[in-house]
Amino acid sequence: MGENVIMEMDSLSDKEETDGDPEFGMIDEEIVYPEEFLPTYHSIKEGSRITKTRLAEFNDKPDSLFFNDGARRIDFILVYEDEDKKEFEKRHTFQRRKRRREYFEASLMKMGIELEATRSVIDEKLTFIKVHMPWDVLCTYAEVLHIKLPIQPNDLSSHPSPWRFFSFITKHFYPNEELIRDETEYFTAPFEKDRLEYFYIKDQDVFFTPSMRSRMAYYILSRAPYEIRGSIKKFGISKLLDGGVYKAAYPLHDCRFNVKSTEQGCPNERYLLYEEWAHPKSFYKMQPLDLIRKYYGEKIGIYFAWLGFYTVMLALAAVVGLGCFIFGYKTQESSTWSKEVCDPAIGGKIVMCPQCDRFCNYWRLNSTCEASKKLCIFDNFGTMVFAVFMSIWVTLFLEFWKRYQAELEYQWDTVEFLEQEEPARPEYEAKCIYERKNPVTGVKEKVPFTTCGRCFRVSLGIGTVLFWILLILASIAAIIVYRLAVFFTFSSKYRNEDMKTLEPLKEYVTPQMATSITASLISFVVIMILNILYERVAIWITNFELPRTKTDYENSLTLKMFLFQFVNYYSSCFYIAFAKGKAVSYPGKPVYLLGMYRNEECDPGGCLIELTTQLSIIMTGKAVWNNIQEVLMPWVKNLISRYCTRVASEKVVPRWEQDYQLQAVSKLGLFHEYLEMVIQFGFVTLFVASFPLAPVLALANNLFEIRVDAWKITTQFRRIMPEKAQDIGAWQPILQGIAILAVATNAMIIAFTSDMIPRLVYYWSFSVYPYGDHYNHTMEGYIHSSLSIFNTNDFSNSSRPIAENNSNITTCRYRDFRYPPGHNRQYEYNIYYWHVIAAKMAFIIVLEHIVYLTKFILSYVIPDIPYAVKEQIKREKYLTQVILHETNLKLVTKRLKPHSDDVIKPTGTKGEKEELELDF
Repeated sequence: MGENVIMEMDSLSDKEETDGDPEFGMIDEEIVYPEEFLPTYHSIKEGSRITKTRLAEFNDKPDSLFFNDGARRIDFILVYEDEDKKEFEKRHTFQRRKRRREYFEASLMKMGIELEATRSVIDEKLTFIKVHMPWDVLCTYAEVLHIKLPIQPNDLSSHPSPWRFFSFITKHFYPNEELIRDETEYFTAPFEKDRLEYFYIKDQDVFFTPSMRSRMAYYILSRAPYEIRGSIKKFGISKLLDGGVYKAAYPLHDCRFNVKSTEQGCPNERYLLYEEWAHPKSFYKMQPLDLIRKYYGEKIGIYFAWLGFYTVMLALAAVVGLGCFIFGYKTQESSTWSKEVCDPAIGGKIVMCPQCDRFCNYWRLNSTCEASKKLCIFDNFGTMVFAVFMSIWVTLFLEFWKRYQAELEYQWDTVEFLEQEEPARPEYEAKCIYERKNPVTGVKEKVPFTTCGRCFRVSLGIGTVLFWILLILASIAAIIVYRLAVFFTFSSKYRNEDMKTLEPLKEYVTPQMATSITASLISFVVIMILNILYERVAIWITNFELPRTKTDYENSLTLKMFLFQFVNYYSSCFYIAFAKGKAVSYPGKPVYLLGMYRNEECDPGGCLIELTTQLSIIMTGKAVWNNIQEVLMPWVKNLISRYCTRVASEKVVPRWEQDYQLQAVSKLGLFHEYLEMVIQFGFVTLFVASFPLAPVLALANNLFEIRVDAWKITTQFRRIMPEKAQDIGAWQPILQGIAILAVATNAMIIAFTSDMIPRLVYYWSFSVYPYGDHYNHTMEGYIHSSLSIFNTNDFSNSSRPIAENNSNITTCRYRDFRYPPGHNRQYEYNIYYWHVIAAKMAFIIVLEHIVYLTKFILSYVIPDIPYAVKEQIKREKYLTQVILHETNLKLVTKRLKPHSDDVIKPTGTKGEKEELELDF
């Protein structure tokens, strides 16, 4: 690294080395640029003007964030491989890459960017291009991107926290104030380069934060051209990355995560985030959201703010849900109907009808004793109360999140972010070949396709999404067929059991339980496989639709992915909750699926326990799988990378090369993180009536998820490109839709899936008997009333059991409310059935209206924006008007006044002249 080598643009071939001459007269003959790309550019050496970029030597400072001169800050890093050092069969491909790279870097320098190239200390084939944004360029693009910057300190008095009296306790749950200090609050305004003197600038070096500088640098990199062919202009760093011209492009971390940097001017924010946020020892502390936002940008900050708020709100739901679970666990032994199932004198004497044709045997009700006890844990009155509570909880969660989000929008200067003109995506701009009249401005503008072309693209996207949803439904149908086949296998296993004995099987696993567990595991595997396949399809469709802005792109992709994931994750749960066991008729006239398999039936206690099993397997499996992907995979990849790129101990690896060894950030960014949490939110709210422990599992997962995500992005990945965001985007209406749907699904689960309503109807209407001068209610006899009688002589030849020792069985029982054989309306629905149906419908209607009315009242009572935030927004707008805009009016008045004095020449006393001037 001892000699300074000056290279043409970014090419590092040996034939281009010189002895340090700062000027070159010609460029490579095979690179032909238009004339506008021949001006001279500022070199790395101050004062010299050349058309080349200097290959600088490394200054042996591992955490240096500056160019080799130690003055200019590195705002971005580009990495490419020196292909001249290799032998290739198709050299023209790599020559084209070289030309594009040189043209691209020439474009950057023409736009005012300063570049410096440095060889890798690990792999000599790699070259790192350091990008610096000069002050004038920063000011220009800060105005282009409408970045809000300080105009004066916040002079409004802050409201004291109501928890300040408990600060001696709460301070232990917050980051160390000595390490992470509260930043001064400022009133801000969109930056304007011509009014620089009105902004609060103490030091130009820190006026624009590193995240702002990186964001502006990436904006330029995304729009710098790399090739022009006739009227077609190709541009953007993303295309160069996809084409292999560059190996990577990323902003720098400011230091190592576990070692505090001693370099001058390094804020060590990554080290502070690791110590007070990502480290396992800080799992109980609140998140330093302001520092997260400052280091990673508003988009990352708003995600962790939402995740933290959701987790805090889950704590309340988890406490109530755990209480309901404990209540059900304590009362399972005292449940009257469960006792009747387990009682040898009742459940042991009830012979149940076979649940499949011919090869299935009769079975005794007390064989499901343990399953009935477990069902009591989840199917009780406490669960119904908890479902109503969760319907209110989800409303409070969304309303209080809106308030908290409004506070963050003001504090992080994103209040008017979406109201500003968001720039078009480079991919969109590159395809603009048609013209149309803008309906707002009336000016002709370029668009990538006509109206018909857009309709075709959208229609193709909708058709593809529908095809994949139908594919999911087909897989669910296949799993249903599997369930029927497996149930037949498990049931026929016990066909030779002697039904004369009254003792139930001690180690008996019910066919329903075995079928439910295996089907749930298969369903989970199918879900994971379809997720991987569909993600690629959804990205391709969205790219084909070519949304104009990044927000439009993310919203379109979010909607496609969520619709697919909604069907993928929840369809099996909806089947168990609302379809299984609902269309089975009675043993003498069963309903068949595809004319082959007899439809599944539920246990005598209902399908709720199967729904609980399905939810627990999917939620647990999904959490474990995601954590393996998020924690283990990046760690293993980085471990292998470090092993393969070992260097001698005496070598010093620079900051940019340390970051290059980390994992690249996914193009989808936070999409998978949001999707994972929203799917979990659906499990917690949509089916909570069947599984009150769902909030507990979600809380435990989220406490781990926050720290895992923090550890992952802080230690295992390159620094995420800072981006602006006002809110959580398209996920907000999705959450609201889930909240509305959750009321209906929980009401229907209680009504149709659980046995709650039939028990209540029996308790209040059919179990009343005189007791002295009043009536008593009891649940005794419920099992007999909920099971109908079937005459075994009424079996058809195709469904009659062929098992031995059944000659003495004349009647069997099945789950339904029908008249017994011998009645003039035998096997038709009895009066109890219609009472139950009426009670179920009334319950759904009353519950939904009460909950929706409560939700509406809460939404109206709780304002979306706190009053204090409204005051601060008004104050900031007023100061912006006074400081930036009224100044121009004064300047205009001063310019017009001399001209006015020439036109109006008043006569009279001095006082009269002053009065006339004042009137003017």
